[in-house]
Amino acid sequence: MKVKSEKGVGHWLIQRITAVLLIPLSLWAAAVFLAYITAPYSAAQIWLSSPYIKSAVIVFTVLMFYHGYLGIQVILEDYVPNEKTRTYLIYFTRLFSFFMTVLAIISIIQIQLS
Repeated sequence: MKVKSEKGVGHWLIQRITAVLLIPLSLWAAAVFLAYITAPYSAAQIWLSSPYIKSAVIVFTVLMFYHGYLGIQVILEDYVPNEKTRTYLIYFTRLFSFFMTVLAIISIIQIQLS
């Protein structure tokens, strides 16, 4: 049986790993955004047609939403005193993050298909 502190260490480690992975991916995403900000939609479609680029964008999206969820979970655990309210808010945040991730992935795939 896991003790709460062991679970917290794992949560902390995963949050740090996602943060480190997001550093280069965020810099890359910002550079791409700046490069394509004035480009036509068709240029983005062509760029996204590469399976490597599409995979990197999907990985970035998944990591971004997961890292955000982990951070919000810590905030809720630390600052919401009522356990029932905290549990509902964490559950809602998990569902919201999951659905937004799925929606983003579908959008990425749809851009390339249209």
